[in-house]
Amino acid sequence: MKVEMRLKELGIELTKPTTPMGSYVNAVRTGNLLYLAGKGPGLPGKPLPVGKLGRDFSIDQGYGFARDTGLSILAALKEELGDLDRVKRIVKVLGMVNATSEYGSQPEVINGCSDLFVEVFGERGRHARSAVGMGSLPRGIPVEIEVIVEIEDAPAPRAAAAKPAAKRKAAPKAKAKTKSAKTKKR
Repeated sequence: MKVEMRLKELGIELTKPTTPMGSYVNAVRTGNLLYLAGKGPGLPGKPLPVGKLGRDFSIDQGYGFARDTGLSILAALKEELGDLDRVKRIVKVLGMVNATSEYGSQPEVINGCSDLFVEVFGERGRHARSAVGMGSLPRGIPVEIEVIVEIEDAPAPRAAAAKPAAKRKAAPKAKAKTKSAKTKKR
């Protein structure tokens, strides 16, 4: 199933990706890997959630923030690739949770993003992952996630694919030497 159809089936409409807050870009490609910059749960035009897991937010709220962050990552992926079907596999997720020092439910929080990727991409969405606690995150956001994605090469342009291949004239066949042919000595 096409990823765009799957998103519609799940009732997900991607927004425009958030703009980087510094001197960096949303994604960098090297070979067939795409490295996505860390994203948080903020959506364009809406206030950022601010606070710590274990003090200000429950596990369920954290899960929701991680899912929202995954949606932000999907929006950045879509903008970068043009077509989410070019995602061959989600390779690695690093989930950072702004939490109190005694907090230990980082994996349950980051599952919000991981579960989303599996819902959207199926087996291609299963990934290696780290879920870690942080003393703080930029602007006080509760969750930040970065992702490494394996991608397919860009599809061939339709114009080039639609043109018929030029016919080549066959090269004339070489004549076989006969036993009576003289050979030159060098």
